[in-house]
Amino acid sequence: MVCIIASNKKWYAGLPESLSVQTGHQFVYIKRKEDLSAEFLERIKPRYVFLPHWSFLLPENVFEKYECIIFHMTDVPFGRGGSPLQNLISRGIYETKISALRCVKELDAGPVYLKRPLSLYGSAEEIYLRASEIIEDMIYQIIMEPAAPIEQTGETTCFLRRKPEQSNISELTSLQHVFDHIRMLDADGYPHAFLETEYFRFEFERASIKECQIIADVKITERKNE
Repeated sequence: MVCIIASNKKWYAGLPESLSVQTGHQFVYIKRKEDLSAEFLERIKPRYVFLPHWSFLLPENVFEKYECIIFHMTDVPFGRGGSPLQNLISRGIYETKISALRCVKELDAGPVYLKRPLSLYGSAEEIYLRASEIIEDMIYQIIMEPAAPIEQTGETTCFLRRKPEQSNISELTSLQHVFDHIRMLDADGYPHAFLETEYFRFEFERASIKECQIIADVKITERKNE
């Protein structure tokens, strides 16, 4: 059996080798959008296409022909859509589920194979690493204990993908909100929480909160003339 792991995030680079050892099957790793094409898949004919953290929409000629499985960081149908980790934490939600669901045309609306709990405490980097371990176990189960996915039920709630300007902490009103804002953006590839003055930009990471204060690393850069 040949399977694909498609992810543009570093946390999943080791999954193909690890899952190959565990299952005895061949895994191909894809991290570039242009490599996940119908032409390439036709050559290798994968049984599954697993997408643990994929930031791009799949073409219809891919998900209609192949069994493509998305791993979404909410208890769907709650929280369909973009930036699930940040949207959850910004709403004060600190426990969620990872949902493994079939890719369909409607965003995050496909039937669900299984769900696993996930804690949202720690930095975004720590959460993504924790999620990668859970997703590895979920992929193993899907392969070794095949079962038909079940249609989603319940009220649908959709999230919007966050924009870089939403990383600004200038209008937050509590230390807890500031701390959550810093940590939920503290991962490679994400726009860090920031403040700006007329001349400088302050970006924050590696935050801790105790005794009514936040301690964090800060990078200060000059603002470019607009």
